[in-house]
Amino acid sequence: MPGALPLGDPAPADGLLPASTLDDASRRNFGVYLHVPFCRVRCGYCDFNTYTSTELRGVSQSDYASHAIHEVGFAAGALTASGLPQRPVSTVFFGGGTPTMLPSTDLTRMLGAVVDAWGLAPGAEVTTEANPDSVDAEYLLRLADAGFTRVSFGMQSAVPHVLATLERTHDPERVPLVVQWARDAGLQVSLDLIYGTPGESLDDWSRSLAAAIACAPDHLSAYSLIVEPGTKLARQIKSGVVPEPDEDLQADMYELADARLADAGYGWYEVSNWATDDAHRSRHNLAYWQGHDWWGVGPGAHSHVGGVRWWNVKHPAAYAGRILAGESPAAGRETLDAETQRVERVLLLTRIRDGLSTGELDGRGRTAVAGLIADGLVDARAALRGSVELTLRGRLLADAVVRRLLADD
Repeated sequence: MPGALPLGDPAPADGLLPASTLDDASRRNFGVYLHVPFCRVRCGYCDFNTYTSTELRGVSQSDYASHAIHEVGFAAGALTASGLPQRPVSTVFFGGGTPTMLPSTDLTRMLGAVVDAWGLAPGAEVTTEANPDSVDAEYLLRLADAGFTRVSFGMQSAVPHVLATLERTHDPERVPLVVQWARDAGLQVSLDLIYGTPGESLDDWSRSLAAAIACAPDHLSAYSLIVEPGTKLARQIKSGVVPEPDEDLQADMYELADARLADAGYGWYEVSNWATDDAHRSRHNLAYWQGHDWWGVGPGAHSHVGGVRWWNVKHPAAYAGRILAGESPAAGRETLDAETQRVERVLLLTRIRDGLSTGELDGRGRTAVAGLIADGLVDARAALRGSVELTLRGRLLADAVVRRLLADD
């Protein structure tokens, strides 16, 4: 089952935000994340806030789009009442779960509500996640006609036994088909991969990389498998049914991915993300890493506006009850002080290729940069320009780099 929500302060039922969120608001982009918490089956490694049909007690999947649209209206009213400037939406992202388990008409209605509430900025990015077996050519064409610009397919692997361990249900041979259908519809395409699955060899991973590159997507994400507490996979590892992921092998897999993707014309722009060029980076995810504003719609969705962060109640039934009562679905929130925001900027901006300004560091952090250069973790030329940018070795040890930069905090 999904993990627990974080602790926090009570969230007001009217959703109003403190005056501090107005500072520099007009200079921050605004995005919308819409969480669709439904999956046909629960994958053994996943701890996202998702539900199969047997777990939906007290609410119907067919009503979900209307509930999400209610929250969009609530959000627009709360932001206006809080005094925030009207900002068109720069990015919209439908995540999950599997958003494309819903009819395309539901997704287009939800997008329409966002457009009606705030409008879209010129060139706005509108993405949905999808499983390869959850869409066909007609479905993708309907999304493109409604204003979607991008689709991110959960490929994960091209090797059947790896997909079986992950409990993914699609046929890997379907991936090139859905990519072509998306291209025919005029959509940009991203593929998501996972490496380090128990039983996956370096040759297996090489096959998956080759298959993904052969599809010629605009963007690729490659995430190392993390065994989350409470998941089926964690229980299988604890009982010895499957082996633990090998961290050294995962490092070899990352290096192989970076080399293969570079040879194929993809440049890394975040530790786990590569794109054919800057125009095909995920602008929605960049907004997270760069500390912009977004409202998260749906059960368990997280939001951030001007240093205030909140998260919604998790179960779709509890969420529906709040929304239909005209109340905020937020379960809790926190207001970040200036130092916490600085620490988070160091944590997040270090991960992206554009780097972290050394001005974000305190004296001890700036002193640590020299040692990080000597250890081959930070690029020396970038540091001379006043930017902390990770080398390949630094990307493999990004968490350790951040700890050293924040050693005095």
